[in-house]
Amino acid sequence: MFACIDLGSNSFHLLIAEWHEGRHQIVERFSEKVQLGEDLAINSRITPAAFSRGLNCLETFRHALARYPIKHCWAVGTNALRIADNADEFLAAARLKDIHIDVVSGPEEATLVYAGVNSALSAAEENRLVIDIGGGSTELVVGCNERILQLHSMPIGCVSWRDKWFTRVDGEVSILELTLQKALADAEAVFRPIVAQLREQNWHEVYASSGTAKMLSSVCAASGRQAGFVTLDTLGKLRTEVLRVGSDPAYSMAGLKNSRRELILPGWSVLFAFMSVAGIESLRFSPAALREGMLHYMVKASLSGVAPLHELRGH
Repeated sequence: MFACIDLGSNSFHLLIAEWHEGRHQIVERFSEKVQLGEDLAINSRITPAAFSRGLNCLETFRHALARYPIKHCWAVGTNALRIADNADEFLAAARLKDIHIDVVSGPEEATLVYAGVNSALSAAEENRLVIDIGGGSTELVVGCNERILQLHSMPIGCVSWRDKWFTRVDGEVSILELTLQKALADAEAVFRPIVAQLREQNWHEVYASSGTAKMLSSVCAASGRQAGFVTLDTLGKLRTEVLRVGSDPAYSMAGLKNSRRELILPGWSVLFAFMSVAGIESLRFSPAALREGMLHYMVKASLSGVAPLHELRGH
């Protein structure tokens, strides 16, 4: 059995799977909103509260792992553990729980995301663009089947954008509207320099993975659009509702889970900005993401007899 532990800047995930006759079968999935990257963009450190939440979650994962005959386990840390000044302290504390974390680079994270999304799709001759908005970074990859043609890891995510723009904002609609406009312009400035390079690949399909894409595809579906899709037009029409979520704690937006309320404004601004500057009218949500990519490389590594990180870096 295989276990993949994905330590993101917003959520921690555990995936347990079996490999049988050339295919994997998911046995269990666990996810917990840890927000390890909370305030990281402001003070460059994992806060004591986030540090504690992270270790408590790893303890929960450790007990879950003990229930299964796991043969291969891989734990991967992403943006928060790449940039936090006290990341080594967290890695050391995790080792005391017998969880050894490999911190991957932005390009390596993008490679894992693409492998995960691609693993759930049928083979195609056309190029595909994959966008993954995480808590602290956004990965952008263009590829054709298993071949990666271009990849980027951008310093923008739903948690970091929340902390930068929305945590200390007055709830008055007019002020929130101005803040949203500034956050949107800032996000566009992050993405604009690489858009021309991405367009060189002439992608045919666009897929978005992870929590922000899942959240926005759900609210788009609840507004009457096709399930599993996000369109630029629909996001634009939802702007007033998104602002109302931020200004009115009692307002319930259709399709939005209460646990994601604080991320709707930053998540909307990041995805809307990218779709706008890249000229993307529609994209499809992919339920497969980094964890499935980790599983892909773990299986390859088990067959070749090397560590999955070495398999990834030899890609």
